[in-house]
Amino acid sequence: MGCSQELSEFKCGTVIGCHLCNKFIREISWLLDIPQSTVSGIITKWKQLGTTATQPQSERSQCMLKCTVRRSRQLSAESIAKNHQTSCGLQISTTKNHV
Repeated sequence: MGCSQELSEFKCGTVIGCHLCNKFIREISWLLDIPQSTVSGIITKWKQLGTTATQPQSERSQCMLKCTVRRSRQLSAESIAKNHQTSCGLQISTTKNHV
């Protein structure tokens, strides 16, 4: 499963506007030409958080890290961690945690 692109703020706002006008998820999906699951996710996020803005989340950071590791298999763990720290501002351990 690869990392996906984000929808623009405008498109997310349009989804919420349609939702507030009592359009069904299927209708919104068809009108805006985006998957129903995406429409549903945007509406759920808006109901829970009150916003559709992208939030800095560890899940998002993990996706970025996984993509980096897949693309740069020849790099050491230290260099990948350092690059990721620079881009995301998060501390990353280069040792495997045993739980």
